Amino acid sequence: MEFAIIIAVVVVALVFDYTNGFHDAANAIATSVSTGALTPRVALALAAVMNFVGAFLGQKVAHTVSDTIDPGEGSHGLVIVMCGLLGAIIWNLITWYYGLPSSSSHALIGGLVGAAVFAGASADWGVVLEKVVIPMLVSPLVAFSLGFLLMIAIMWMFRGVHPGRANRGFKIAQTVSAAAMALGHGLQDAQKTMGVIFLALLTGGYVAESDGLPLWVIFAAAAAISLGTWSGGWRIMRTLGRRIIALDPPRGFAAESIAASVLYTTAYAFEAPISTTHTITSAVMGVGATKRLSAVRWGVAGNILTAWVLTFPMAALAAGICYGIARLFLP
Repeated sequence: MEFAIIIAVVVVALVFDYTNGFHDAANAIATSVSTGALTPRVALALAAVMNFVGAFLGQKVAHTVSDTIDPGEGSHGLVIVMCGLLGAIIWNLITWYYGLPSSSSHALIGGLVGAAVFAGASADWGVVLEKVVIPMLVSPLVAFSLGFLLMIAIMWMFRGVHPGRANRGFKIAQTVSAAAMALGHGLQDAQKTMGVIFLALLTGGYVAESDGLPLWVIFAAAAAISLGTWSGGWRIMRTLGRRIIALDPPRGFAAESIAASVLYTTAYAFEAPISTTHTITSAVMGVGATKRLSAVRWGVAGNILTAWVLTFPMAALAAGICYGIARLFLP
């Protein structure tokens, strides 16, 4: 029975990883597509490949995710992990349907914590605060500020270059920045699914806490997020690429470069599972604000901010409801 639940948790975790891929596909490619630097299919293929590669570049974020809760041992602990995943998937699908670029990362953490709280299990609030909540608040501010400053620097350095020539050059450069952004997405988001699968294996007694991630876990998570990315995320792409601000190639390059840098820094230096969605969206708003503040459609940005604020508690609530339903069938 317990082994069957572990298999089910792994399958649901990979389903979440897949939804993460199509939900967050826009993160890496919306700016490149909206500026005309890449065609949608080429951009999706590039993002899918780089997501796959990025998943193999680290394990620190995965271990942070697995440390957020202690669901206990045996079948009950596995059910808690399962309900956390289901809560995250439900919120992902809701925000995808409405085209809101909310955070799959915080949906996952919120779901796990919510399931643990509703079940009476323990959450490591120190890890949640230090590695999730604080980076959740700081990373968008950093991305916005650095995006604004980098765009000011680009405008100053290329002030004497004809706009048409500059745009052609930055369209080429966006191929690199989009690839870097997709690599960072794989590095961050695929590891979160690895962390949940590792938590399930740990709960079932199949691995020790000091063990590294099994290769099959890394490969499966990398493949799932890559396939999800290839399936696209057109609703969110329209929001991120066009509705916030009409981007040009220099601004697209600046936003992607800053977002990728923030993703790498937090993954390696702070082991923090930050949101790629928050990061790229904030960078887009930062570079857009260099035109003029009114160039950013703050009404759309406000709707996105609302989704950000609601993600953690709503995913937690959805996970709690899933646990309540599961309790009806538990012995």
